[in-house]
Amino acid sequence: MTDTVPETKRQPVEDWATDFDHTHPDYAANAPEIWDDLRERCPVAHTERFGGAWLPTKAADVRAIAEDTDRFSSRGIIINDFRPELDIAPRGYAPPITSDPPFHQEARRLLLPPFSPKKIAEWEPMARACCQELLDEVEAELTAGGDVVDAATAYAQDIPVRVIAAMLGLPAEDGDKFRMFIHRILETPGQHEDIDPGETLVAYLSEKIRERRETGADGDDLISYLLTVEDPDGNHLSDEHVFGTIALLLIAGIDTTWSAIGASLWHLAQHPEDRRRWVEDPDVRLFAIEEFLRFYAPVTMARLAAEDTEVGGCPVKKEDWLLLSFPSYNRDPEAFEQADEFVIDRARNRHSAFGLGIHRCLGSNLARLELTVAIEEWMERFPDFELADPGTVRWSTGQVRGPRCLPVRVLGQEVSA
Repeated sequence: MTDTVPETKRQPVEDWATDFDHTHPDYAANAPEIWDDLRERCPVAHTERFGGAWLPTKAADVRAIAEDTDRFSSRGIIINDFRPELDIAPRGYAPPITSDPPFHQEARRLLLPPFSPKKIAEWEPMARACCQELLDEVEAELTAGGDVVDAATAYAQDIPVRVIAAMLGLPAEDGDKFRMFIHRILETPGQHEDIDPGETLVAYLSEKIRERRETGADGDDLISYLLTVEDPDGNHLSDEHVFGTIALLLIAGIDTTWSAIGASLWHLAQHPEDRRRWVEDPDVRLFAIEEFLRFYAPVTMARLAAEDTEVGGCPVKKEDWLLLSFPSYNRDPEAFEQADEFVIDRARNRHSAFGLGIHRCLGSNLARLELTVAIEEWMERFPDFELADPGTVRWSTGQVRGPRCLPVRVLGQEVSA
């Protein structure tokens, strides 16, 4: 597998207020501190990088942009050094997340049935079996080699890969390819100029769609569903629509969830009081899951200004990028009491981990299921653990933030084969 080593071609950042770069490793490692600093001295940061971009850090500004689909377009959701073509609107390249009204409503409606609470609940046995199988492998690794394991690569990163692969009807053994695509698209956008065309996400999904058409799209997987579902006029979806939505489900359905799982384990490794509370007070677990989502919300979305406008008193030009930092929203003291503290039994918790407005995450039921099952199964098997070396933890760059390297030491138990 390639593209696994964190690299950056970006220049160092001198001042995050006037020259921010969310793809830089320093941002990944220190994002909460950067948001806190900016919120105090420059709530809407700016950079000339990426052709001009803005980073609002206050909850009110983030919400205002997310809910204003007239002035801020979703046709581009991942900041890059280029803008998606104007004529791709209103569908966008990955509907419905890149779709503007009125196309968005119909594109989203088509996906509601397979992502309903009842339908997603049917995936719990598979997700739980997946976690248990991975933990068996972790136990075997610990038995063979000591008491340290990378909880990110050996556990968190595999769970959504296997679940989404099963939902789409794709081979689970292609997990390394999925991780490679995610690294290129989300962590280091625009930094891969010499990729073999046959090794791209476009080539991979195009081939899988072609195969499904040839063999008959009569399965109960999501690719078959998208190839056979009809719009209100009785028409099948265009090839571009099918491809874009599959790409969205593959990319957004994996990295976001594994980041949430990894960050939650990172937290628990450092807070024995929260581990004890989880074990001794099962009633707190529902609140804990929501607090993990608030405090370690992984996703930042982007918008493109549809016209000259302003945000927080700052002049925004048409086609400027805007980063909607939902994680910063969740740590704004104007939106939450004790915003900078993890409160495991927080009862009032209207967080924005799944976004705001019409683009609120369609897969929130699935993400909650996977996060809940992953933490339940880990804590059942390894209720006591710590970071093996905090200095070796590495966080992902780009618009989805979570641990990519998370060595933990299992404590206080005999691990049997």
